[in-house]
Amino acid sequence: MPFVKVVKSNAYFSRYQVKYRRRREGKTDYYARKRLVTQSKAKYNAPKYRLVVRFTNKQIICQIIYARLKGDFVLAAASSKELPRYGINHGLTNWTAAYATGLLVARRALTKLNLADKYEGVAEPDGEITMTEAREGDDEPRPFKAYLDVGLKRTSTGSRVFGALKGASDGGIFIPHSEKRFPGYDTENKKLDAEVLKKYIFGGHVSEYMESLEEEDDERFKKQFSSYLEDGVGSDDIEEIYKNAYAAIREDPTFKPSDKSKDWSQESKKHRSPRLNDAQRKQAIQAKIAKFQAGKDAAGDDDEEEEDDE
Repeated sequence: MPFVKVVKSNAYFSRYQVKYRRRREGKTDYYARKRLVTQSKAKYNAPKYRLVVRFTNKQIICQIIYARLKGDFVLAAASSKELPRYGINHGLTNWTAAYATGLLVARRALTKLNLADKYEGVAEPDGEITMTEAREGDDEPRPFKAYLDVGLKRTSTGSRVFGALKGASDGGIFIPHSEKRFPGYDTENKKLDAEVLKKYIFGGHVSEYMESLEEEDDERFKKQFSSYLEDGVGSDDIEEIYKNAYAAIREDPTFKPSDKSKDWSQESKKHRSPRLNDAQRKQAIQAKIAKFQAGKDAAGDDDEEEEDDE
């Protein structure tokens, strides 16, 4: 983190005092945040939800967040690290993984709000742009609404952030958007090719790349897709894997901690010293004093034996 050098004069000394302060890195677009957070006064105390999508080198994180004066609160969250539970073990940061993570967080949030049965979204994605519409009837609840929060990520056409948006929209959340930034959109004709978008949803672009790379450079193919080959996953199996994963996500979107995380928690407890009360601390101190005194007495006895031998 960068530092800023601040020089301040002191009235009591002739020299200058040099202090270093930490400068905050710009990781928030406050111009965009203000417009995503600000709520109409007519909707007093009604939270304004955001679908926050963030990318790291190893995972994709999707969260449903609303803002309060104390800070941001998370309603639901999902990570692409949870996808192996649903059968997706490879490519956890690609476009299709972003779609699956968005679908997971949408179904998880609607399940938490008891809206999963009333707003199922698009169970069989076909690449068409469909918005979640309100159900007919005065007693029916309105669809859950959220706005896309991309942070500092570039919103270029075909970006993975729109994969998460499409997954959450197909999951049953109403997110205002258009078709202009999805893969397959033609800027000249102003139309979206639904087949191209469907191909991305089911990992068709990955399977096509696998086939082309295998034909052009077999050595590079075996190196780049070594984990796929170890599990026996070919280019023809990818679409079926994602179909089954989407069905499994809809069947059970609830969060379940992995066995690995449980092992780490148990391992950390082994090296954690328990807190002691006042009586236990005094007892431990007396035990240390007694141990030290016993060692000192033993050393004195050894010295006396050496003198007798002499």
